[in-house]
Amino acid sequence: MELLRSLFKGDKIVWIIFMVLCFISIVEVFSASSTLTFASGDYWAPIRRHSLFIVGGTLLALAVQFVPLRLFKLAPLLLLVSWVFLILLWAGFGVELNDGARWFKLFGVSFQPSELAKMGLVITVALVLAFMQEEHGASPKAFKYILGFSIPTLGLIAPENLSTALLLGFVVFLMMIIGRVPMRQLGKLAGIVALAGALFVFFLSVTPKETLRELPVIGGRAPAWKDRIENFGSKDHKVVPPEKFDITSRENHQIGHANIAITSGGIIGCGPGNSKERDVLPQAYSDFIFAIILEELGLAAGVLIIILYIFLLIRAAKIANRCDKDFPALMVMGIGLLIVLQAFINMMVAVGLFPVTGQPMPLISRGGTSTIINCVYVGIILSVSRFNNVQAEKRKALEAGSQEAAASLEEMEKGLERESGEPAAK
Repeated sequence: MELLRSLFKGDKIVWIIFMVLCFISIVEVFSASSTLTFASGDYWAPIRRHSLFIVGGTLLALAVQFVPLRLFKLAPLLLLVSWVFLILLWAGFGVELNDGARWFKLFGVSFQPSELAKMGLVITVALVLAFMQEEHGASPKAFKYILGFSIPTLGLIAPENLSTALLLGFVVFLMMIIGRVPMRQLGKLAGIVALAGALFVFFLSVTPKETLRELPVIGGRAPAWKDRIENFGSKDHKVVPPEKFDITSRENHQIGHANIAITSGGIIGCGPGNSKERDVLPQAYSDFIFAIILEELGLAAGVLIIILYIFLLIRAAKIANRCDKDFPALMVMGIGLLIVLQAFINMMVAVGLFPVTGQPMPLISRGGTSTIINCVYVGIILSVSRFNNVQAEKRKALEAGSQEAAASLEEMEKGLERESGEPAAK
């Protein structure tokens, strides 16, 4: 018991949510990987790989919870490194998987630089907002610095992964609201982005696919964006009778089979391993795993997963509220928003409430880089909660006023300064 207490130092509820999501992931990815099993001829290969990533990610979360907060302030260096890899992708050194050159291979290991960029940008934005806080909110200069980091990052990600760039940009915008950036600046930014987005959608809708394919930089993905926007928009204008719905077409294949999986599940589902749509639904183990979960475990499990993600965001907010310093609070909120919003987008795509984006469900979908990075995110949240616990112990010692507490207070103060890289709160 003492060993477990020494290992699991962070917020216990976050640990429970993390473990439950990982357990669901192992069960459902094993079931949904039938196409991979058929292709490889090895029944255990897909789940063996995924389980190794889950176990490795859990060990990373355990390790990261003990990382001093001051080391997270090196995030700008991680962001710059991710820029280098993203530029190399532009230069043609990427590996094309799942209809996109989003991967980079280094020493035989494939990873997504966009995942590193997401982490680097969120923590860097938290650092800028914390450093430039004034009495009445963030300095107006903070807005310029944040755009200076965000625009290159989003611009490098967008050509091959537009949905990730949009999600990350929205999280940064929410962080600026939380970080008290002047509303006048945020209002102008929202107006410019909305106008640019509307013009871009209009451009895609009126431009033939042949012309889009010839465009520099975005030509490889622009036709797919056009298809997704048109397919999603057409749902609001007409209802296709089931007998006339062409499920074999490329446009309807994913959504059609996802809908069949969802409606087949009912309240309690058909049971783990009994899915029929996993064999025909593309990316059943990743982009559309929520549809398989609803088919096998039913609506009850779907509601449970939604509640778990909401509780994770609530716990992140409570941890942030307990912080005596701005940087860890903003970092935890940014990470919590990133995880939960991505999960909700994945679920909305599966049930047809959002255009197909290719966003995996954090901590549940099969993945490599994304699984590891999401586990690191959890470790960061746990690290901040552990630091809060140390501060709480310090306050209790002050209130106790005993000679023993007074004697150890100085050592505790030094430890806090080493942890955060800032003078400990008095």
